[in-house]
Amino acid sequence: MGNTIRALVAFIPTDRCQSYVVGDLREMPLDRMVDLSGSQLRRFPLPVCSFTELVKLYLSDNHLHSLPPDLAQLQNLQILALDFNNFKALPQVVCTLKQLCILYLGNNKLCDLPEELRLLQNLRTLWLESNCLTRLPNVVCELSLLKTLHAGSNALRRLPGQLRRLQELRTIWLSGNQLTDFPPVLLHMPFLEVIDVDRNSIRYFPSLTHLTNLKLVIYDHNPCRNAPRVGRGVRRVGRWAEETPEPDSRKARRHALAGEESRGPPPLLPPSS
Repeated sequence: MGNTIRALVAFIPTDRCQSYVVGDLREMPLDRMVDLSGSQLRRFPLPVCSFTELVKLYLSDNHLHSLPPDLAQLQNLQILALDFNNFKALPQVVCTLKQLCILYLGNNKLCDLPEELRLLQNLRTLWLESNCLTRLPNVVCELSLLKTLHAGSNALRRLPGQLRRLQELRTIWLSGNQLTDFPPVLLHMPFLEVIDVDRNSIRYFPSLTHLTNLKLVIYDHNPCRNAPRVGRGVRRVGRWAEETPEPDSRKARRHALAGEESRGPPPLLPPSS
């Protein structure tokens, strides 16, 4: 349904786009997915809130800055995409969707995250790329099942020590921040498989040989004086690496994201009482 809507709204004036989309939402899709990406929405279409069995909701690339309380009816939702919108704060109602396992918040205007985010204990992937974060909110460190954290293109200068609590975390993307040192907390996370610190201001890399599960480290475009030492079989992308760096390290990020989507969300868990 999403592709059809996107193809048609390109020919509809902006002021009529919202009413067209609302009129198109008459019944629950058989695949339990609604994709309204790129539909020029300025307010959330309330008919979607009646689809209580909905599992995937894509609202990327619109003009949204708020969400209605009625969104809390979507208690089966597992994937929610709010990236490329105008959110200055994460609507509290998102934190009531306790089955969420993938949450896209990239390319908004977020400076912080609410403490209520800790309620999303099924979250596996959190996308915070291209926001206005000057620090990684501590509440992220309470998402115990988190496997992938995208926090690139912000203004992060350091990471909180509490991040080591996330023992399920496997990939962390920190490209395009303001790190001047390799984050010390990452040295205490031997379960990490992918570390991306591309496009920062790191001048020296400590040895990473003790990170026994590491598979890929991207450290290109830093003013570093050395390449990080890694264990056998670990791929490095950056200066002095024994391999030729990829022309665009974003390819690695896209590959990882494609893998997350292809695996699909885990089975629904029974709601907590």
